[in-house]
Amino acid sequence: MYALMEQDYEEPKTVEKLRTYLQAALEVEHLTIPVYMTGLYSIKPGTNAYACDVIRSVLLEEMLHMALVANLLNAVGGKADVSTFVRKYPAKLPSADESVPQVHLRHFSPEALSTFLDIERPRSFVSPNGQQPSGWTSIGQFYDAIRRGVIALEKEARQKTPQKTIFTGKQSDQIGPRDFYNSGGEVFTVTDLTTALLAIEVISDQGEGAHDTIWDSDDKIFGEERQVAHYFRFNEIHKGRRYGRHDLPRTPPSGPLLDVTWADAYPIDPKAKVVDYSASPQLQAQAKLFNATYAQLIAVLELTFQGRSDLMHHAVPLMLELRDAAQRLYRNPHPKTEKAAEGLHASPTFELDDDLLKQGREYAKKLAENTKKEFLQS
Repeated sequence: MYALMEQDYEEPKTVEKLRTYLQAALEVEHLTIPVYMTGLYSIKPGTNAYACDVIRSVLLEEMLHMALVANLLNAVGGKADVSTFVRKYPAKLPSADESVPQVHLRHFSPEALSTFLDIERPRSFVSPNGQQPSGWTSIGQFYDAIRRGVIALEKEARQKTPQKTIFTGKQSDQIGPRDFYNSGGEVFTVTDLTTALLAIEVISDQGEGAHDTIWDSDDKIFGEERQVAHYFRFNEIHKGRRYGRHDLPRTPPSGPLLDVTWADAYPIDPKAKVVDYSASPQLQAQAKLFNATYAQLIAVLELTFQGRSDLMHHAVPLMLELRDAAQRLYRNPHPKTEKAAEGLHASPTFELDDDLLKQGREYAKKLAENTKKEFLQS
């Protein structure tokens, strides 16, 4: 039984509130991506192979989660809006309780893995604080509130009129398996209560584990080999040991030791901003280029979530561009003398502003036009 059963985060009582929750869920899933990218891309090439594979796999599954949340939002008549996304780090997880720690961009390190664990912490691990929280205290708790809201609102709609439903969105706005697939499952369309609950189950189980276990449900849902859920994958790296087949959520991993070398990463300043690189125009230009590419990725995802599902395949190449741009920054000492003396390196800052988003949207619009032309000519 989950520890938070007696003080669950309040479920949405109206369809409009449900859309607000789903927009926040989209922001939460997005917020994790720069955090995991920073941990992954700061690892020195050729080292920490297992950790790289794990963080990369979670990163791709977070993209899957974004797509599924967008399908949920579209299915109930909502519309994705990236202008509300986090503009800079450290950042507060959207709609989270004040007790949930802020999220920092950290290089691959025990501190970074602690941040990852804070993000993915299962709801059964969170102890009640004796009062109704002002926000969710674990992402699993937040999705459970969404799940309860979806069930109640659909039931209420059908009680009024049997043919009525909260799933009024256009089918053409849905992202399907042809648009995005990875080894951690596939995107599927959300059209009714059954598929909505399945999407929530995928997101929750991949993050915190299914039914208070260490395992996700990919074997049951997608017919793939099951894996330990995100929280437990990260805990393996943190503890330097794999989980065994019969390990439980609240016991340490008991499987084979892992080769984790924390020194094989470029140390960075988690609060770095582009303005901090003014002493090196070349590095500052590289940091600005990174953020411009990041804005392009966000804008492409926005159009994808607003009915241009054919653009989804452009997201991964943009992520690879971000990887290459990040690694060009990491190889350089921090341009501030005192930071360099501490052994810190330059790093991406993941800063967005209105001008960058505008430029990103212009890029995405042109990409959409070209993609449509290529389709018509084929």
